[in-house]
Amino acid sequence: MLVALGLLVFGGMFDAVRERDDFSLWDRPVLEFLVGVRSDALTAVLAALTFVTGPTVVPIIVLVACVAWGVLRREWWRPLLLAGAMIGSTLLSLLVKGLVARPRPPEETMYIPGSETTGSFPSGHTIGTATFLLVAGYLVASRHRTLRVVVGWLVVGVVGAAAVALSRLYLGYHFLKDVVAAAGLAVVVLGVVTVVDRIHVVRGLPPSEPEPGWSPQPPPGLTQTNREK
Repeated sequence: MLVALGLLVFGGMFDAVRERDDFSLWDRPVLEFLVGVRSDALTAVLAALTFVTGPTVVPIIVLVACVAWGVLRREWWRPLLLAGAMIGSTLLSLLVKGLVARPRPPEETMYIPGSETTGSFPSGHTIGTATFLLVAGYLVASRHRTLRVVVGWLVVGVVGAAAVALSRLYLGYHFLKDVVAAAGLAVVVLGVVTVVDRIHVVRGLPPSEPEPGWSPQPPPGLTQTNREK
């Protein structure tokens, strides 16, 4: 379902880029509006955010997080799966950028004109951040399936990805379709990770042992005598 949903979103954005209709009609108005409301304070914050989530810093964050996770928790499956998801999303982003070759917004709208030279579609910052937050959150929440953990994962993932997407639009480096398509691809990656992880977990369990995170309880009112019967 996640893969299908992500492909549906990405496909809609790709079709709009190719046909230059539907969702494309929002690209210019959104870009012009955000450029028009820039302020020094907000620009400084979003410029810092886009730097931290860029290709220079994110690999370092992922490497440190995965190594620390493996050493402290003494497990390597989840850290390696997270690293694989990040590498996969990066390669996927570069592949689509090269195939679509969509031009960036005009340089006069960019915070630093000429600083971005790759294709505009999809947003690499957005897909990287969304993949990291969604996949890392899933790998934690899937082992601790409480309402608080699951809600926290979804809130952090959505808010974090949206903040980075906003920074890319606000600074004039992307159009709206670019960041929406990137979010769709991140959901596709999350879906693939979910399938791979569940297969790995289920295959590693003894036949009588429940999956991690589950604490099955007998229905209310079921007594010891009834259970024995």
